[in-house]
Amino acid sequence: MSKYIFVTGGVLSGLGKGVTVASIGRILKARGLRVATMKLDPYLNVDPGTMSPYQHGEVFVTEDGAETDLDLGHYERFVDENTSKLSNVTSGQIYNYVLNQERRGDYLGGTIQVIPHVTNEIKRRIGLLARTNNPDVVLVEIGGTVGDIEGLPFLEAIRQMRKDVGRRNTLYVHVTWLPYLAASKELKTKPTQHSVRELRGIGIQPDVIALRSDHPVDEDVLAKVALFCDVEQEAVIPLVTADTIYAVPLSLEKAGLGDWLVQQLQLTVTRDPQAGLADWERFVQEIRRPKPSLRIGLVGKYVELEDAYLSVKEALLHAGLAIGYDVHIEWISSEDLEKGRNLELLETVDGIVVPGGFGYRGIEGKIVAARYAREHQVPYLGLCLGMQVMCIELARAVFNSDEPNSTEFDLSTEYPIIDLMPDQRDIADMGGTMRLGIYPCQLKPGTRAAEAYAAMGFGHVIQERHRHRFEFNNHYRADMEAHGMVFSGLSPDGRLVEIAELADHPFMVGSQFHPEFKSRPNRPHPLFLGLVKAARRYAENHRTPEHQPVDGQEEAAAARGDAFSPAS
Repeated sequence: MSKYIFVTGGVLSGLGKGVTVASIGRILKARGLRVATMKLDPYLNVDPGTMSPYQHGEVFVTEDGAETDLDLGHYERFVDENTSKLSNVTSGQIYNYVLNQERRGDYLGGTIQVIPHVTNEIKRRIGLLARTNNPDVVLVEIGGTVGDIEGLPFLEAIRQMRKDVGRRNTLYVHVTWLPYLAASKELKTKPTQHSVRELRGIGIQPDVIALRSDHPVDEDVLAKVALFCDVEQEAVIPLVTADTIYAVPLSLEKAGLGDWLVQQLQLTVTRDPQAGLADWERFVQEIRRPKPSLRIGLVGKYVELEDAYLSVKEALLHAGLAIGYDVHIEWISSEDLEKGRNLELLETVDGIVVPGGFGYRGIEGKIVAARYAREHQVPYLGLCLGMQVMCIELARAVFNSDEPNSTEFDLSTEYPIIDLMPDQRDIADMGGTMRLGIYPCQLKPGTRAAEAYAAMGFGHVIQERHRHRFEFNNHYRADMEAHGMVFSGLSPDGRLVEIAELADHPFMVGSQFHPEFKSRPNRPHPLFLGLVKAARRYAENHRTPEHQPVDGQEEAAAARGDAFSPAS
């Protein structure tokens, strides 16, 4: 039987429950345990797919095409196990399912209630993940904060889980915030006490309390929380704000949480955790080691909220570390560029990334960035929409016209370079129309894309995750090829353009898919690695000596083992 760890949050939102769940998964996996992760989101949207990034941050896409919460990206990057549509459940999904059952008559005329019908469906979804993945431990994060009305059905469901599967098979972790009063120079535990009391009023007694703080937490504070919240002191874990989120698993391990969880849940360990975390510790040390830096301009329309591009940011970090560089991201508003503002920022970067997005706002600014990269030979990586604007920009040069566009932005354009596929034209439901999830791509030998994948040990057929509706219009393939565009990745039937690049450019590559979702700390994605290598060459030729690599840097990185094998 799988064991269950439920993680709740108190005092305030944004504490980092997702990183905490991911970190617990990492320290358990380091012990040889099989781990599955899941997030329960109380909002009524079916999924975040149609939500503004300003509301929800990045939409993370799983292998099977689910549009999910960004915390699933943390789970995958830390635990290195793929999540699925079973890993993110919303109130919208639950109520939709229950109401559809009622309309079909499945309840035989019974009165439908939150308890037991809604809570039973929540528990069924949790159990379905356990039965499908057969893990040793299922880690379940409950979104929101204890006290939120919309979260009550989820809290009641996980309360019942202890009765359903047994006390020895369930464990509750509560993450709270310790505010610091500057006047008295002390951390205050009262909000944590109130949060735990709220949780206990629902019927859940936490087994572990993780105390988030921006200041060191001393033993007196730990003892006070243990006393007033009725938790063993060794299960009160300080979580002081770290210089990198990747250090959190090491903090939890140092605090003894891994061994405590194994003991409480009676888990069978098959690996020494010190050995299991050795690569992770080297990775964190590499993050902290002083290094030369590369400046990468990320051109988007949601740059005020960095979480909108969370996986892109992490993928750049992974790729930079693999070659011994820090990546400094210059957040550039595409709306500013299209209004002629901050154009000088493009002159300061060693590479440009244009990520995905929807809607016309800021598109002309992204085209400005693509034109600058093409004309000035600046390394460029376009992701989904970033590939499309790269194609539109070249088409405008080819046809000497501002007309080339996507029909997403201009239905009457004379040159629909990007367009809907014929079988999509009559679809109106925004929530279910896109190409989502994993699709195969056939690489063209000898191209920069093929070289980037080959350097990481991939063959000529790759599998990548998609989230888009519009495609490159094949009517313009010949014209674009005649002017230097190479379609270096196609669907196996040759019908869909998956990767485009410029032949006469050091590195100008765009992918219709989202490579950022598959980047891992010890396995940077080939296209991001290709970008930062090209950016390093650009920096060496165009920037100051501070960008020059340290002698022997790459050889030392390669010698560190698997975690840094892409250093060449």
